[in-house]
Amino acid sequence: MFRISLAGVQISGRVSRRTTGAARPALLLLHGHPETHLIWRHIADRLAEHYTVIIPDLRGYGDSHAAVFAAGSDTTHAGHSKRAMALDQVRLMEHFGAERGFTTFAVAAHDRGARVAHRLLVDHPGAVTRALLLDIAPTVDMYDGSTRAFAEAYFHWFLLIQPYPLPEALIEANPRGYVENVIGGRYAGLAPFPTEILDAYVEALSRPGAVHSMCEDYRASATIDLHHDRADRAAGLVIETPIHLLWGRHGVIETLFDPLTLWGALASAVTGHPVDSGHYLPEEVPDEILREILAFVPALPNTTTRLIPG
Repeated sequence: MFRISLAGVQISGRVSRRTTGAARPALLLLHGHPETHLIWRHIADRLAEHYTVIIPDLRGYGDSHAAVFAAGSDTTHAGHSKRAMALDQVRLMEHFGAERGFTTFAVAAHDRGARVAHRLLVDHPGAVTRALLLDIAPTVDMYDGSTRAFAEAYFHWFLLIQPYPLPEALIEANPRGYVENVIGGRYAGLAPFPTEILDAYVEALSRPGAVHSMCEDYRASATIDLHHDRADRAAGLVIETPIHLLWGRHGVIETLFDPLTLWGALASAVTGHPVDSGHYLPEEVPDEILREILAFVPALPNTTTRLIPG
């Protein structure tokens, strides 16, 4: 495990072992809600055979801690804006880049992490070479396209944005119930999640301040993040970094949205297709996600490097 303090935020996670010879292409892996870097457990070591792999916990999730502020005091929610969370990742990759000899990186990201990756592409386009986004449509379009079916399937989007402290109090009273119902309520149920992984997700959410950070992440998406995204659209900003989309054939994105069209309106080079999965692609169909990453992100030949245990 690494634990690095970056501008007052402690970011934790795993990194592949340092190698000799030519610098490897760097790959940043970002997780979603209500999870941690452990979503990549099935393919992390295999990716580390080809890339310098950095797998952090997002700000406020897992072992990563957001800047300290009194609960409920950040009325702008800027502390958990995707702009702030993307800057965390830029600083993290600059730290490891100085050690490992890379200046740019690719990103593969699921769910909330993919929303952070979207902001990375907009705010730091020169840093990111390619982006694989898993099971999301743009935040603006998902809110603007809200229907009863969407609200029922993604009820947590509307629960977590309620004013402090109501959602915090409800979830903190039973974090296991929240994790197991949100994850287990999707297409694959709890089958892809061994007991020890569910326990790790529950433990992470049970830490002081974790639920509040999670709620602030969603509050930011419904407020300041929408302001930033709408400003980008008004300015006619077009993402030039190649984007590859994957989404679950048995999930909300497939049923209620048209991701290729929606992302195609924001970026110049978008490819993608559905896979035979629900929402949690890296945990439900890891081998397919591995193949897609290797096909989309140029890599060095196979070696025997593995992630540092932790």
